[in-house]
Amino acid sequence: MVKQFTYKIYRKPKNKHLHRLVNLHARLYNHCIALHKRYYRLTGKHLNQYALMHHISGLKQRAGFEWIGELGSQSVQDVIQRIERGYALFFKETKRGNKRIRPPTFRPVRKYRSFTLKQVGWKLVADNIIRIDGRTHKFALSRPIEGQIKTVTIKRDAVGDFWVCFACDVGDVEPTIAATGNTGGMDFGLKTFLTFDDGSAIQSPEFFKQGSHAIGTANRSLARKKVGSKNRSKALKRLARVHRTVARQRDDWQWKAARAVATKYDVVWIEDLNLTGMKARWGRKVSDLAFGNFVLKLDDVLKSNGKTLSKRERYFASSQTHFACGYVNKALTLADREWVCPQCGETVQRDVNAALMLKHGRAMSWGGDGIRRALPAAIVDTQESPSL
Repeated sequence: MVKQFTYKIYRKPKNKHLHRLVNLHARLYNHCIALHKRYYRLTGKHLNQYALMHHISGLKQRAGFEWIGELGSQSVQDVIQRIERGYALFFKETKRGNKRIRPPTFRPVRKYRSFTLKQVGWKLVADNIIRIDGRTHKFALSRPIEGQIKTVTIKRDAVGDFWVCFACDVGDVEPTIAATGNTGGMDFGLKTFLTFDDGSAIQSPEFFKQGSHAIGTANRSLARKKVGSKNRSKALKRLARVHRTVARQRDDWQWKAARAVATKYDVVWIEDLNLTGMKARWGRKVSDLAFGNFVLKLDDVLKSNGKTLSKRERYFASSQTHFACGYVNKALTLADREWVCPQCGETVQRDVNAALMLKHGRAMSWGGDGIRRALPAAIVDTQESPSL
């Protein structure tokens, strides 16, 4: 198992060299993108990454490209491999008919964020001191580094701070959360973040909404600054710092919520949501809730403790189907938080009913007498959705 350990590098004048290294990697990235575009324009084919690596290794000997020699050979390879992964994803999604994914393109140097070192180019001098390109940098060792270090990534955030990220192979990790034997269904919502099949719920603090006043103040301050001035640069960093605070608050809360769910259940069923469509319809509200990020965190916590996160198919009628009798309410709208079933007369709580349907899936049948009966095991096994 690979875990990432991230630490903040202390602010020092020598960090200017890290800024230069990130900027040089950005320059290399844009040069490789230009070569990709030119090669496709001339041949109509995709440029092979190994041919590009061979070209770049010889390019550093030419006049005007000596700056490439300042970069480590493996970090240069990583830049080319990043572009290759971007094109691979583009080709894959294009074959599937997804036109939203675009090929890699040019990036502004100031927005380029990181470079990665593998076996060479770095050395851990002490527990909290790392040497990069002949210069030592001290970082805040908030927790010990575990396992064998595979790669080291230096990241620059929008505020201008630097972070060192160690990707470590920690082997098999012992579970830290005891097994409960419980299976649960969870329904995501805009009004209630999570609703469980037992009727309990988790409300989202909506951190972006809480920080909207500070964000608005920082945005207005930025708008008053002259383009290209130092004051505008300072205002940009102030705005980035406010956004970073909101993102950190959300991440911290989501990790705690994911661990609370993992403590309660061994198997969790959720719905495969169309988050892109939800963002197009409800915009900032969906981005503030960050369902997708929470699912990634929940999957990580569950897997690391030997538990399972599973998804029902996207068009599974969890809200419209009454769990008690099987009646399908096709006239149900988003405004209907509860409704009365015309078949059995029971009042249905929309979110709790959806969580129950997600938990049990199609592993039930309804007779004409309104009694729900379990299906044979052979049928249930074939109808259960696969785990993530």
